[in-house]
Amino acid sequence: MKASIGDRVITVSGTIGTPAREGRVVELRHLDGSPPFVVEWADTGERSVVFPGPDTVLEHDDGAAPGGGDLSAGDPDEAASAPAPHTTWRVQVDVFEHGGHTHAQALLVAPGEDLASGLDELRSVGQARRAPGDPDMPLVGDELAVGRALRRLANRLLGDAEQDIAHATGDRSHVHA
Repeated sequence: MKASIGDRVITVSGTIGTPAREGRVVELRHLDGSPPFVVEWADTGERSVVFPGPDTVLEHDDGAAPGGGDLSAGDPDEAASAPAPHTTWRVQVDVFEHGGHTHAQALLVAPGEDLASGLDELRSVGQARRAPGDPDMPLVGDELAVGRALRRLANRLLGDAEQDIAHATGDRSHVHA
């Protein structure tokens, strides 16, 4: 990965809930553009020395792939390294308990996205019920209800993806979870 001054850097965090960071290369430490290089981050304005890893994408300032070439045409390997547009999907889970019953509602919000449902959000529910002889362990009920709600949400997303693939290709598809 070789950079030039002005190149866009996107680093995706390996930590859930931490957004991707975007910045610009403002200083090179090597004449050939090899790492490390100094990046000014858009979210804070701070500068840091970056040793890019597999979670970092570099986009050449003029729209060309690093090392030359246009990202929209030419070498497919270069185009594959182009950064995808960044969106953040959020999942909120609400848990309600009453009399040995636990209900969880998971809400997926994809702002500006048009999910297969035609909406920008999906909801699912999960439930758990404590047997009369079981000890009162609210955390277990929460875990079961939330797990079931999230599983249903995941199954719905996978089903929607299968339908989208089938619609685009004309062939029946099955997505492995």
